[in-house]
Amino acid sequence: MAAGNLITVSFRPGTMRKLVVLGALLLTAACGDVGAGRPCTAIGALVGLGVDVELTTVETGAIEVCWDGKCVTPELHLSPSSKTVGETCTGDSPDSVCGASAVPTGGKHAYVPVPDLPAKPVTVTLKLADKAGKTVVDQQITVTPKMVEPNGPGCGTGGPQAGVVVAPDGSVREE
Repeated sequence: MAAGNLITVSFRPGTMRKLVVLGALLLTAACGDVGAGRPCTAIGALVGLGVDVELTTVETGAIEVCWDGKCVTPELHLSPSSKTVGETCTGDSPDSVCGASAVPTGGKHAYVPVPDLPAKPVTVTLKLADKAGKTVVDQQITVTPKMVEPNGPGCGTGGPQAGVVVAPDGSVREE
């Protein structure tokens, strides 16, 4: 098409209004909702349980989650935990360089997806074993998953989550 040519498009009555409404909906979906006077992203949240094991002898484990007569036994894949140490910065400006190291704690952690997890009390049974396969934790605890707001306050909820912590002495508590 040569420069300066004009393209004319005609619509049936009512079509233009539908296109404007559709365009507005698409822009709203692309930009996210507005919550608390700021744009909200479309970040989701995994529904499930976090497990933090501070008992250093634990190697493997199993978990069962029950509510309303329904029980699920998702796989519990424990990974080594670490903490950040030695953070140093060359200054406090945005151009400053900072450094830190991740150091193993000896503990383990996992996130267990539980797709139908309700935002009400559930019973968690946690069985953990050491390297030899000997059970070192066999506890049941009631936790209450809470709805999380992954995009911040006022931007909607993403699903219920809860956490369980196994202390160095093997005791289990809700996080």
